[in-house]
Amino acid sequence: MIGRKGWINVAERFETKTVHIGHDPLRGVKSKSTPIYQTSVFAFDGLEEVEQYYVGEGEYLYTRNGNPNQAELARAIAVLEGAEAGVSAASGMGAIMAGLLAVLSPGDHVLASHEIYGGTYALLHKELSRFGIELECIQLGQMTKLADHVRPTTRLFFLETITNPLLTVADLPYWIKKAKSLGLTVMVDNTFATPYLVQPISFGADLVVHSGTKYIGGHSDVTSGVLVGSQATIKRATEVVANYGASLSPFEAWLTSRGLKTLAVRMERQCDNASQIAAFLREHTAVGQVYYPSPTDTFFFSRQKQGAMVSFVLADETKIYDFYRALDWIKLAPSLAGVETSVSHPVTTSHRAFSEEQRKETGITMGLVRLSVGIEAVQDIQSALDAALGK
Repeated sequence: MIGRKGWINVAERFETKTVHIGHDPLRGVKSKSTPIYQTSVFAFDGLEEVEQYYVGEGEYLYTRNGNPNQAELARAIAVLEGAEAGVSAASGMGAIMAGLLAVLSPGDHVLASHEIYGGTYALLHKELSRFGIELECIQLGQMTKLADHVRPTTRLFFLETITNPLLTVADLPYWIKKAKSLGLTVMVDNTFATPYLVQPISFGADLVVHSGTKYIGGHSDVTSGVLVGSQATIKRATEVVANYGASLSPFEAWLTSRGLKTLAVRMERQCDNASQIAAFLREHTAVGQVYYPSPTDTFFFSRQKQGAMVSFVLADETKIYDFYRALDWIKLAPSLAGVETSVSHPVTTSHRAFSEEQRKETGITMGLVRLSVGIEAVQDIQSALDAALGK
């Protein structure tokens, strides 16, 4: 029974009371905000309830296998992307791994854009190759036919909506249609665009993945990932997440869901700021080249926005160390998409897994700066960059 101050009186002795602090499940009380189910396991009234779980009549057993906070986040992204189902994971890479392993088997061949994120490349090239899975990177901007690269063992086509870090936008509807006509499963990393700008499922993509650490969470205080797609594929991906120990913690899931609530207003402001900053950088004498999508590139986006990332190359690449040292309140950080503006250096962070030859082929040079534009006053962002570029 419930005793003084909400304690459960199971015994009189102090040692037992301290262990059994708790309360009965709330009845008739509706919390406006989802509670954090910070528990490793769920309790049962008897063996019959345990059996009900295993025959699909119970919801939760062990947080590694599922938790209400994990499920809430996955469902939310599935709804926003127009997918049947979703699963959350401990990181974006965990979600990518779950998607790949849900589809691929030993001996399979994967086609991917040569501009994929360095972590994705490392997973496919270094780790999954040990399972006999072969990666082939292709330059989508220099070809119109996918069939020339398809083998009998080709199973999956992987690409990003907006690439990292050069912000190239492939013609998503075209490439998805081509890949599907060849019988390939299509997986799209939609992290940079978010479902606010585009929903790849609407063009026929089978799987869409997000690093929830970035725009979904949006506050640089969480590490998470989400994969969405068909019921059948997500069911298998959920098993991968549990079996490989890539489950998202309840608190991280709750934080990511909380951040998701402001995605629309954050993206609106950040995209507008980025557009203005890109224009400013194009006119700056210390900048040699600016990478930022054009409205023509993003013709298939659901909104007339080009994203909130801007990359640029210093005109004098030998000044790269001076530039980073001269930044004031804009922080150098290896991640992106927080409400605060930040910069990163792809050569030494996100694309370390690339060889020097690969970096040269893709244009990832020592003087390349990746700028994640925040929600601050755009004039302040511009002033801070101008001061650092002038050093």
